[in-house]
Amino acid sequence: MNASHADQRRLVEVAQLDARIRQADHARKNPPQAARVQELLGRRQELSQELSVRLGARDDFRTELARIESDVAVVDARAARDSDRLAASTNPKEAQSLESELAALARRKSDLEDAELAVMERLETADAAVAEQEALIAATNAEGAELSAEGKRAVAEATAAFEAAERDRAALAGTLPADLVALYDRLATRSAGAAFLRARTCEGCHMVLAGTDLQVLRQAPDDAVVNCPECGCILVIDVDSGL
Repeated sequence: MNASHADQRRLVEVAQLDARIRQADHARKNPPQAARVQELLGRRQELSQELSVRLGARDDFRTELARIESDVAVVDARAARDSDRLAASTNPKEAQSLESELAALARRKSDLEDAELAVMERLETADAAVAEQEALIAATNAEGAELSAEGKRAVAEATAAFEAAERDRAALAGTLPADLVALYDRLATRSAGAAFLRARTCEGCHMVLAGTDLQVLRQAPDDAVVNCPECGCILVIDVDSGL
């Protein structure tokens, strides 16, 4: 196949646009923030599970505290009733019994208050643990939201670059001979498609060509469409090809 040198040069531009299209397509499908966002989703799940455990522990302490407070209220009510009965009693034996019961109630209340203080301390620690976990989740959510927004911007930018490169590619390919573009498209499925030869090196596969291959290229007509002996792409001879 023959093609003008100008068309062959423009074919390299098509190859460059195709490279930009592939790069932009990869970028819009794989934003750099995606991996970290997935990590944060997993991290948030772990943190949420731990938060559930801590909330359960805190609820248990609250339930225990409520039970103790209820017991204290019962003791107080009974002590008040016994105090009233003692004040109204004229029976020494009954009075002695009430005094004994009031003393027992006082000891019971003291024990309950000690237990109440201990549970309140544990509840305070549990509250702090819950708050700490909630803060970690909030920070994870904030980072995730920021990265998601950045990812959406990156995808939008890559999509715009992809669409612009596709338009430029279509317009440029439309100026070239159909058979030349068809040959390029076939070769581009397994190579760069088209590339310059510079300093005896194919810019498609970056291989330095052997002397015998260079000799073949020297003997080819100026408008001949030649291929890289290494990768098979259309090799465009330029002033700095090194021939």
